[in-house]
Amino acid sequence: MTANKHRVVALVVAAGQGSRAGGGSPKQFRSIAGKAVIAHAVDALARHPRIEALMLVVGTGQEDTVSALISPQKVAAIAQGADSRRGSVRAGLEAIAAAGGADLVLIHDAARPFLPADVVDRLLAALDTAAGAIPVLPVADTLVRGVGDRAGNVVDRSGLFRVQTPQAFHFDTILAAHRDWDDAQEATDDAQMLRAGRHDVILVPGDERLEKLTYPQDFDRAETWLAGQRTTRIGMGYDVHRLAEGEQLWLGGVQIEHDRGLAGHSDADVAIHAIVDALLGALTEGDIGSHFPPSDPQWRGAASSRFLEYAGARVADRGGRIDHVDLTIICEAPKIGPHRERMRTRIGEILAIPLDRVSVKATTTEGLGFAGRREGIAAQAVATISLPALF
Repeated sequence: MTANKHRVVALVVAAGQGSRAGGGSPKQFRSIAGKAVIAHAVDALARHPRIEALMLVVGTGQEDTVSALISPQKVAAIAQGADSRRGSVRAGLEAIAAAGGADLVLIHDAARPFLPADVVDRLLAALDTAAGAIPVLPVADTLVRGVGDRAGNVVDRSGLFRVQTPQAFHFDTILAAHRDWDDAQEATDDAQMLRAGRHDVILVPGDERLEKLTYPQDFDRAETWLAGQRTTRIGMGYDVHRLAEGEQLWLGGVQIEHDRGLAGHSDADVAIHAIVDALLGALTEGDIGSHFPPSDPQWRGAASSRFLEYAGARVADRGGRIDHVDLTIICEAPKIGPHRERMRTRIGEILAIPLDRVSVKATTTEGLGFAGRREGIAAQAVATISLPALF
C-alpha cells in the first residue's frame, strides 16, 4: 500500500502530571519561549501537510486549560485520558475511531514539543512496507550495570537505540493491539504492543530536537537552545483611506474627534491596517485584503482591532514574537501629537506587547499630494518579528 494516499491523524498525549519537571503545573502547560509546551507540539504537527486532523488526550479537568493554550481550529477534538499513558492512548484511539477513523496515526507525547517535519516524512514513508515505525537515536554513551552505587559490567551498546515519538502506525492495527492487550501488563510504548502481535516495526532516524522534557534543567536547556534558533523578519505596510463627511475617524485603535472621518469597508483605521500588512508581510502571509476581503460583508464596519489581533495571533501561532512596531501617520490634520500615547497604549494592548516596543510618529507632506490637500490620510508601518528557525 502507498501511505501517500491515506488519511493521517495525529494523536497528542498530554494527560500526565509531569511532577518531575517542577514549576507547579503539568509540564505540557509550562511555557518555553513564551509558548506552552503543548502548543509547540500541536503547532508542529498541524503545520505538516500530510496530517489532516489532530486529537488531543488530556487529564480530567484540563480541557479548559488546554483550550486556552492552543488554537482551536488546529484540533479536531479533545478526549479525556486515563491513569496510565497506555490507557490515555487507548482513549484517544477510540475517540478517533468514533469520529470516523483514520488510515494512519501518529502517536506523539506533548512533552516532546520540537518536532521536525522530516521525522514525520520518514515515519510515514516507512508505513509503506510495515505496520509501524518509530524514530530512534543511537546510544552514544558507554552503558554499565549498577550494583548499588558501584559500577558493574559494561553493557554492549551495539544494536541499542533510544526511542522517541511520534510513533506511526496503520490505525486499525494499533487500535486492535490496544484492544487485545492484557491489562495486567504495562507497555512502555505503543510499538511494543504492535511487536507483541508479530507485526514489523521499522526504525527510522530520530532527531536530537525531539528529546523529552522531563526535569527542570531540560526546560532551562530548551530556553537557551531556542534563543539561538530564531530568525529576524522585517515587514512593511502602507495604506491610504480618503476622508469623508459623516464618518468616524479611527487612528491607531483610537477614536479622534474631527470634522471628517476615514471611509472604507471596515472602520478604515489606516494606521492599524498598515501595521497588519507589516506583520503579515514579515510572515510572508499575504496582505490584509487576502485575509479580510472587502467583498465579504461580515467585515463591513468591523473594528480594525480585530484584524490586528488576528495578525498578532498569526505571529504567535508560528512560535514568533513581535519585537517592534514603528508606525508613521501622514496627514495635515488632525494633529497626532495629543493622541500619540493613547495610540501606543492601544496598539500594545491589542498585540499584547510592552509599550516600549511600539513607536507612533506623524508627518505632513508640506501641502503636497492628496494628504497635503486634506483629501485622505496615509500610514506606513514597519514591524520586526522573530520566528523560530528550527522548522
